[in-house]
Amino acid sequence: MNKFIQKIKKHKFLISFIIFILFLLWFLFWPLKSLVESPGEAINIQPMVKIDGKKPLKKSHFMITAVSLSQARPISYLQAKFDPHISIEKADDVTGGQNNEQFNNVQNVYMNSAINNAIYVGYHKAKKSVKRTYHGVYILNVLPHSDFKNKLQPADLIESINGKRMKQSTEYVKYIKHLPKNAKLEIHFKRNGKNKFVKGQKREIVPGFNGIGITMIDDMTIKTNPKASITPGDIGGPSGGLMFALQVYSQLQEHQYSFKKIAGTGTIATNGSVGEIGGVDKKIIAANNSGAQVFFCPYVKPTKENLMLEPDHKTNYQVAKATAKKYAPHLKVIPVSSFDDALNYLNKN
Repeated sequence: MNKFIQKIKKHKFLISFIIFILFLLWFLFWPLKSLVESPGEAINIQPMVKIDGKKPLKKSHFMITAVSLSQARPISYLQAKFDPHISIEKADDVTGGQNNEQFNNVQNVYMNSAINNAIYVGYHKAKKSVKRTYHGVYILNVLPHSDFKNKLQPADLIESINGKRMKQSTEYVKYIKHLPKNAKLEIHFKRNGKNKFVKGQKREIVPGFNGIGITMIDDMTIKTNPKASITPGDIGGPSGGLMFALQVYSQLQEHQYSFKKIAGTGTIATNGSVGEIGGVDKKIIAANNSGAQVFFCPYVKPTKENLMLEPDHKTNYQVAKATAKKYAPHLKVIPVSSFDDALNYLNKN
């Protein structure tokens, strides 16, 4: 009888041990339909930028900041509870419902656009020879209240709107702006090389504003003299535009600044305007961990209309300023709305 009881106890212990091991494996490794966002690296972009006849900058390092994305697992929620710089996001909210290949392709489209815009702005400001050729317009983002939500996707190439073919996003924006309040639209586009079209209409995107709720970027090529190239490696997305433009301009002018490590983020348009990006709080941490002295942050005026479109109803600058105050008090967060804002700050300090 005692032997029988001992055998049962032994089996119970073994079963309990196996259950514990299985739970531990699940807790540590089971993939969830979520992604972990955390501070990435602040990367010196000097080695990525090549300009014929121009030497690399020796004293000042421009850095782009990144957000790290990784597969969420049950343990990730525990990590996020104790680390304020980690957040768990639904995969579809980050990728727009795209698979890995589609998401990476979209990020590459954005990066190529950012590079072309950055080179143009840098050369134009330095008064060097630069020529741009437009080929079409890509979808950058579709807002939640757009009538084209779930109809259009990032990286769709617009062929025409209501039969009108235009090569620049500004032309489409101007055309749409002058259409009646609830005007109907038919958009022809290409997705993965296949011709498609969708129908929709202007609607109220935020109170008091009617539009189609999509943002666009231009597909173009750049020809410069001297020749320039930017090779970003595995980095994707549009948020390095401002910093690439500063690097290109400074290298062309062979100009150094008083700051050794200059970090920042923000999209860049060919007119030099700087646009907002995602994950700015994590980019502040990445910049601070790298020893950056300055962080250029996109700035938009926090109006009621703007704040309604912002994540958590806060602008990039509001989030960056609050994050730096709490976790990176020695990092100077500089608000910029344009390339000139950033350059003027560097020249005056």
